[in-house]
This record gives sequence, structure tokens and C-alpha cells, in this order.
Amino acid sequence: MHKITFLLCDNMLATSATLPFEMLRAAESAARAKEGSQVEPVLIQTTSIDKLPIKTSIGFSLLPDTELTDVDDSDIIYLPALWRNPRPIVKKHPEILAWLRKAYENGAMLSAVGTGCCFLAEAGLLNDKPATTHWHYFDQFQRDYPRVKLKRQYFITQASNLYCSASVNAMADLTVHFVKRLYGEAIASVVERNFSHEIRRPYEKTSYFEGSTKQHPDEEIVQAQIWLQDNYNRQINVSEVAGRFEMSVRNFNRRFKNATGQTPLQYLQKVRIEIAKDLLQTSNLNVSEVADKIGYQDVGYFTSLFVKLLATSPREYRATVRAKLFTAD
Repeated sequence: MHKITFLLCDNMLATSATLPFEMLRAAESAARAKEGSQVEPVLIQTTSIDKLPIKTSIGFSLLPDTELTDVDDSDIIYLPALWRNPRPIVKKHPEILAWLRKAYENGAMLSAVGTGCCFLAEAGLLNDKPATTHWHYFDQFQRDYPRVKLKRQYFITQASNLYCSASVNAMADLTVHFVKRLYGEAIASVVERNFSHEIRRPYEKTSYFEGSTKQHPDEEIVQAQIWLQDNYNRQINVSEVAGRFEMSVRNFNRRFKNATGQTPLQYLQKVRIEIAKDLLQTSNLNVSEVADKIGYQDVGYFTSLFVKLLATSPREYRATVRAKLFTAD
């Protein structure tokens, strides 16, 4: 069972907890509708220091499920944004900092948004690591935590299992990324389309990573990736690609999967679908022409693959993104 915990504290911004909570519940519902009882259960809980009602920044009260000392190991912990100056709340509760250190040591992913990133910094977890925070507090954050590598130009940063989001919108993008990890890309696409009126830029393209997740030490596989990117529009046979790099099909598949986490075919499919998304958004090519441009002569196969990976058809995707790009007003 996956366990996701939301920390609640006084003077927090309510949406910094309620929005990702609702997105995760929507993901769970979509996954169960698609896969039924095969979906691994997820426990989503809220916690606070003493389990008393929490007064948010607008006076809205939230009642925690548990108190801090009763929370077992979590897979993901969300830390809320604090309204106005975060320092009084952060300094007031050293028990939260100790709890975060222990959770991090136990392998939890810690996700903070806006001024809530101060919890991670105050706990010393961000020392010598990249981080971001709300733009209004950049200078103060830099003064208070000089050892943190503040990335002002990024809305999301990742350092190992530490995630920082500059705003609630950025946190929503990050939550889509977490949903993808929990349930796969198709369910993440469903959540994204239900909670955003436009298709967002991918998390991977707008975030700062402490070391790129795309880097790996197998130079020959890097060259194979580049070749696939450059030749995505051709009819490609994996055995021919393996031969080009003087490997057996079995060895090529094994090394490719070890290096990238994907098979060569999965990698090629994702490259092609990314190109297709761009063509659907920016060109007037019909769906059959888009399929042909990316190397699929069978438009039915292209459509089924698009639906499988994104949980929406090419036509529906185009309608969604163009509703944002083009209007008559």
C-alpha cells in the first residue's frame, strides 16, 4: 500500500493541500475505473502536531486525521505553503523538522510548495542542494539559508527525494508527475485534463534536477537514442538498430532497458507521440497525415497507441490544446 501524508499547520494556504489531495483522489478513482481491484491501494491522510483543527490563512478550518507521532512511514509527504512570513511557524515547531529528517532517512519523497520549502531548508535537508520557493521570498530565503542553491529561474526543483515547487500551479504539475509514477501516464493524462484547462508543459522540461534523470553511463545506448530521435519518421526494426550498433537483439534490449528504464520500442513510441502532440497543436495536418509524418502508416494503430499513452484520442487532444491557443475573441 502506498501512503501519502499531508502536513497541516496554522496559517497555511488551504489550496496547497486540498488541490493535490483532490488530484490524487481523482487519479485513484480513474485507475479503479480502468483496472478495478488490480489497483494497488493508496492511503491518503492528513496530520498535524496535535490533531486539533487547523486554521488556514483565510480562516477555513481543517481537521487532521492523525497527529504527527502516529504517522507511520510515508511514501510521499506534502508540506503546505504558509501565508506571509513563514519564519514564525517554521521556528515554532522543531518537532516537525525532526519528523521530516526521519522521514527522509526512511526514503520518503518530500514535496514542499512556496514558503513551505522553508521547512526543508530549516531542517537542513536542502544544504548544498538545489531548491526554489515563492518569488516574493527569494531574497529572504537566500539570506536565511545561504547553503541552499536557490534556483530562481525554475518553478520546480528536485534533489534526490526532495521536491520544491514555487507555486500552487507548479505543485499541480508535480502532482501529475507523482500520479504518473503511481498509476502510469494514461491516468496522469486524465487527471491533467480534468484539473487544467490547457495541456501543461511536461514536468521533465520545466524542472531543475540535481543530475539529469536522462543521463546514464552507456555511451552506445546514448548514440542509439540519438539515432532513434533523428530517424523516428522511418520504418524502424529493432533488430536493424541493434545490428547498426553491433549488438544482438537480446543484448541491445537488455542494455537499453538497463540504461533508460524503457525498451527501445517504448522509447521510440514516446519520441513519436511527443512529435505527434506538437504537430496536433501547431499544424493543420489531419490525424492520418500526422501518423504518417511520425512513421505510422496505420492510422488506427497510431490512434490506439495515442489513447493508450495519453488516455485521449488525437482529435480530442487537438481540441483541448487549440481551445487554449485559438479563440474568436
